[in-house]
Amino acid sequence: MKNSFLSKNCKDIILGSLLGDGSLKINDNYKNARFSFRHSIKQKEYFFWKVNELKEISGENYFWKSEIKDGFGGQKLRYQSVAIPELTELYDLTHKKGVFKISRKWLNAITPLSLAIWWLDDGSIIGNGRKGVFCTDCFSYEEQKLLSNYLKKVWDINVHIGKITRKWMNEERIYYRLWIRSSEELKKFLRIIMPHIKVAEMLPKVLIIYKDHDLQQRWISEVSELTGFSKAVVEKYITEKKNKWKNFRK
Repeated sequence: MKNSFLSKNCKDIILGSLLGDGSLKINDNYKNARFSFRHSIKQKEYFFWKVNELKEISGENYFWKSEIKDGFGGQKLRYQSVAIPELTELYDLTHKKGVFKISRKWLNAITPLSLAIWWLDDGSIIGNGRKGVFCTDCFSYEEQKLLSNYLKKVWDINVHIGKITRKWMNEERIYYRLWIRSSEELKKFLRIIMPHIKVAEMLPKVLIIYKDHDLQQRWISEVSELTGFSKAVVEKYITEKKNKWKNFRK
């Protein structure tokens, strides 16, 4: 990638967002690319944290609330940057003939902050609070293999490619997701990204649930230490999460 005037922080967020809820696009009659993303209004603190971090690429009227509800009945907050050459450089890195394409070349530019953004956008703790999944439905199987190999070789995180079938317009379609199938692998990954979690409302994304009190307290302490949020704040979100998960495993 060429030398860019974008700050490292800004680049890291954009590259992570491209794996999640963000996109780079060159609009008709424009020479340069814009970066955009959207989040549910329920994640407004996270949305505005991102917006604040992207001031260097923001113009006037750079965010708005969509009046059209999504398929789940919720409204969206939307952001769009200015069109500048530095974003076109990132577009060229992440697109091939105008199509977004994951490659090892640009994955090598990913940082822990980028991984954190990807997880906060499209990652979830599942399996009664002890396993994880990246919702990578939009990526091809070959791209999933690239991501899986990258996570193993660069970050020593074991993920598995899992197939899911969903109906679309009365037709069954096959998609793939990346699964973290053990709590130990999940903790390894979360320890990498937790220093970059700066919004309290996103803490549930890193809260592993334990039935054992001592194990739970250890994880609360670790989350507090790595994120900088107080134990009281972490415990508040743990309690809320446990109230939603009635049958979590030991």
